[in-house]
Amino acid sequence: MPKKILIIDDIHPLLRKKLQKIGFDCEVDLDSSEDEFLNKIGNYFGLICRSRFSIKKAVIKKGKKLKFIARAGVGLEHIDVKYAEKKGIKVFSSPEGSSDTVGEHTLALLLNLTNNISKSNNQVKNGKWIRKSNSANELKGKTIGILGYGNMGKSFAKRVSGFGAKVITYDKYKSNYGDKYAEQVSLKKLQKEADILSVHIFYEPDNHYFINKNFINNIDKNIYLINTSRGLVLKTKALVAALKSGKILGAGLDVIEYEETSFNQFSFNDLPIEFEYLVKAENVILTPHVAGLSKESYKGHAEVLAKKISKWMKTI
Repeated sequence: MPKKILIIDDIHPLLRKKLQKIGFDCEVDLDSSEDEFLNKIGNYFGLICRSRFSIKKAVIKKGKKLKFIARAGVGLEHIDVKYAEKKGIKVFSSPEGSSDTVGEHTLALLLNLTNNISKSNNQVKNGKWIRKSNSANELKGKTIGILGYGNMGKSFAKRVSGFGAKVITYDKYKSNYGDKYAEQVSLKKLQKEADILSVHIFYEPDNHYFINKNFINNIDKNIYLINTSRGLVLKTKALVAALKSGKILGAGLDVIEYEETSFNQFSFNDLPIEFEYLVKAENVILTPHVAGLSKESYKGHAEVLAKKISKWMKTI
């Protein structure tokens, strides 16, 4: 009898086809409630998800037959990875699937800020022709600091390295990771030299508000800041204070700490005054957690997971 796989999020159909080809029986369920999902998870060998439900201890305990959990995406904060591994469940993710589009989106946010694209666009559309205050800050000759040098950080480094800027990076989880695109440095040196800070660290409790008032105060220059990682690694209150003081010249944010856990919804009701400031600020660009979304990455995540699961199946 084929091993059963449950797919609970919108995943490119290529993944289902490839898994069926290697002998899996795949069921797609995008409609069940969380309780219904909990009641049926015990019947499956594998689970494929994005962020519709959190896969915590309660789910893993119910999944008595589970041998793998595969997330089509980057962060694993929705999954209790340690508990899953303790139970002998393999956990997959597919950051390689969206690294290109994240790199491009990060660069787009940066160029938008340094060239005042959104600001001047809005002015012209409102009948204002203002040139001098919309002059650009060139990337050439600047130092770009990349915080976190995994798939996303490296993707951005590849793209920005052609602008004549110096690119440096710090990653507390790695060693000997510098390459032709970015020079490995200490956190202290990154804070001392960076004109631009691009954030690419994943979320875990140790990274909660990694960028806070103290972090910003330790930055020597007035900088541009881009965050395409997770909202909760950056304390919005500290960011707003730095924008008001001019310590941060502008911010490009694809993620916000006030997002719901699924990332698919965002309530604009009863938000803190700091968010209202971000919305009104001309030197802040906001996008709705879409840096990793593209037609190519939708398929890319499926391809990456299919390869990883297929390779793993040959080892068990």
